[in-house]
Amino acid sequence: MSACASPHTQHPHPPHGPAPGRRPRFAVAGADLSASVAVFLIALPLSLGIALATGAPLQAGLVAAAVGGLVAGRLGGCPLQVSGPAAGLTVVTADLIHHYGWRATCGITVLAGLAQLALGCLRVARGALAVSPAVVHGMLAGIGITIAVAQLHIVLGGSPDSSVLANLRALPAQLAHLHPAAVSMSVLALALLLAWPRLPGRAGRMLRHVPAALVAVAGATATASLTGLALPRVDLPSWRSHAVAGLPEGPALGLAAAVLTTTLVCSVQSLLGAVAVDKLVAARPGPAPRVGRSGLDRELLGQGAANIVSGALGGLPVAGVAVRSTANVNSGAVSRNSTMLHGVLVVVAALLMVPALEEIPLASLAALVMAVGIQMVSLHHIRTVTRHREVPVYAAAALGVVLLGVLQGVLLGVAVAVAVALHRLARTRITHEEKEGIHHVRIRGQLTFLAVPRLSRSLHLVPQGAHAVVELDGSFIDHAAYESLQDWRSSHTARGGTAELSGRRAGIRTAEQATPTGPCLPTGQDLPIESALPTGPPPPTGSPLPNASALATGPTPTAEQHPSTGPTPSTGCRCRPWTPWRDHRACFPEIVAAPTGRKAGRELVRGIGAFQRHTAPLVREELARLAREGQRPTQLFLTCADSRLVTSMITASGPGDLFVVRNIGNLVPMPGEERGDESVAAAVEYAVEVLGVRSVTVCGHSGCGAMQALLTAADEDGDTPPRRWLRHGLPSLARLAGDRRAWPRLAGRAPADAVEQLCLINVVQQLEHLREHGPVARALAGGGLELHGMYFHVGEAQAYLLAGNEREGDDVFEHVRGSGMDGVPEREAHSPAREAHGAAPEKDLTTGLNQFCQPPLSPSPRV
Repeated sequence: MSACASPHTQHPHPPHGPAPGRRPRFAVAGADLSASVAVFLIALPLSLGIALATGAPLQAGLVAAAVGGLVAGRLGGCPLQVSGPAAGLTVVTADLIHHYGWRATCGITVLAGLAQLALGCLRVARGALAVSPAVVHGMLAGIGITIAVAQLHIVLGGSPDSSVLANLRALPAQLAHLHPAAVSMSVLALALLLAWPRLPGRAGRMLRHVPAALVAVAGATATASLTGLALPRVDLPSWRSHAVAGLPEGPALGLAAAVLTTTLVCSVQSLLGAVAVDKLVAARPGPAPRVGRSGLDRELLGQGAANIVSGALGGLPVAGVAVRSTANVNSGAVSRNSTMLHGVLVVVAALLMVPALEEIPLASLAALVMAVGIQMVSLHHIRTVTRHREVPVYAAAALGVVLLGVLQGVLLGVAVAVAVALHRLARTRITHEEKEGIHHVRIRGQLTFLAVPRLSRSLHLVPQGAHAVVELDGSFIDHAAYESLQDWRSSHTARGGTAELSGRRAGIRTAEQATPTGPCLPTGQDLPIESALPTGPPPPTGSPLPNASALATGPTPTAEQHPSTGPTPSTGCRCRPWTPWRDHRACFPEIVAAPTGRKAGRELVRGIGAFQRHTAPLVREELARLAREGQRPTQLFLTCADSRLVTSMITASGPGDLFVVRNIGNLVPMPGEERGDESVAAAVEYAVEVLGVRSVTVCGHSGCGAMQALLTAADEDGDTPPRRWLRHGLPSLARLAGDRRAWPRLAGRAPADAVEQLCLINVVQQLEHLREHGPVARALAGGGLELHGMYFHVGEAQAYLLAGNEREGDDVFEHVRGSGMDGVPEREAHSPAREAHGAAPEKDLTTGLNQFCQPPLSPSPRV
């Protein structure tokens, strides 16, 4: 097929697309039109007020608003962000006008736009997000304070100075010479601004669609016109005399600092605003938005172009404006057309509404801008930085802007943020405490060489021969600290003491009195949660690694390490210590749904990758030994295929401990009735005669789907594979229909329903089936094998062992407690029959069950 189609080839086009050869007409959605009007009504008074606050010609505010809407709206990377003269630039622009004059300030704006274009071409926009939010919030708070103090003078009928300190010093004199007309209009504007959003009732909801800023300025303007008050008003000279950009003059270093400051503030405010708009769009109710995520590099290019055009036309610097952008999103805008239309409306107003605009009292605009400045000192931001312990950064940035200037304040805030970060990295808290004969050394923070002297002093407070627990709560240990810990541990254990290193991110543990046989974490690297070894009892003799499941999932919390302090995703997380497997889905109802399709495959691959990264290095040595020596399990564990049963978790077992057989319903077909499926019989024979297991356990569980199917479909016909398999459970169902007095029971309570009763009966019935198999019968007769029944209640996380089954009709499933003789039921603990046949296999099983059922306790001293 030719790569180029013939000119006469008919190209198909989408059925809803435009006809070939016809360009689509420019269409504006109704939502964009209404949003543009709402944004225009907010932008018009704010643009005039910000121009007034900077000391620039009032037309400059309208020029910046129009250019921000048309140029930045068309070229920017955030379609719904509205750009224009921003309150955050007020202090910067006022300072530039004071030092260089208005035309030079326009030239500096053009240069700042060129710098933004260069940064956008270098694709460094994401770097602005690395600035600490506390620095940005502090900068805005400092600018807000400066604006509010300056505009307060205009509200009172005076004129502000260029310095905050000078404005504060002149405030008493200004209060002594109030201008009654200006104060009255300012109070009226502020009252309308505060009361309008709080109008009650249905009428209030309708009226609140009109922006409060427009109502405040319009109300003050109408009142001043009707009462004939004599006070300064807006003065818009003819556009023919409007000043445009000129070449800035002055020291090169000062001009470079001015360009850098303007570029920094414009870029950071615009980029952070674009990120905030993305969040607003994502949280907007209704169907999924058609607007894509913001392109930050393109947004920086668009802002640079807008500043070049605005400065060249004699306008204020342009940046993304949070108030207008929020109004645009909340008004339902769906494209960049709303932003551009708002710019068109500003142009129309600047050309056709000059007589109406010149009636606006300057005091009302000053009151509006003063309110904006006060709002920039956000209580929400203060609470946020307080919660994150970044108040020094916030305060340094805010005070630096107020006292020194915007650029100096930002640099001061960044310096304090770096100092705080270094302090947190180097700060380590080490405490020593003795409790019930156990010496606890708790280490919180990053353990580096700087903390080695204090660590050494705390460790040497532990007496010789004592049991010590070193709890590590950090994410990094460097080489010096690691060597110090290892040297102390070796010395302490050599003198007869015991040392246990544990914690959320320990990665190191030894509970023996000699060099540990398990793996130790390499020094000088991050310690993942998944790699932390458990803090429970030491492994049994001959088993170097205590528990593969625990190795994969992290430590069990102890009394000193409460789960609430662990790295849980939320306060209500209850899935520890299995979070690496569950991915916290149990804690968040909105993501409980199981993955499907390719996503399920990715879940599996991610889990395998986590194993290779964190668990494989820890178990590789033990698995290599098993590969060399072969498997030597002592127990055959036959249970249901239900995904909620994690055998290694329930039995606290590891690699090579259990030979596991799983099927639907934990069924054991009678000999001769396998009907072509002899997998269970083959596994039983292999385990008993080849592997030589000494214990066989049949484990049922609550809520078994196979037992539910037996109860609900007992009389149904069918020849499906599940129905054919479940026929092996019919003897259990028949036993349920028999004498109630022969039913097995739970110690302490009656079965919850018929399904639970059938689950208990099925365990007993499958044990009887096992006895009919030749290898099992021979091993039982020779005294080398024991059969055990077990029931696990999933909802209670409680294990039960079948006891007293020597006498018919007295089958009782007893609790496995978290204390006593390794969880062995008391009525079996001293059974002569058990001692005659060797209790080691049962002891192994119940030891694991005991570790599972035991509540978390602090480690006890070992002899």
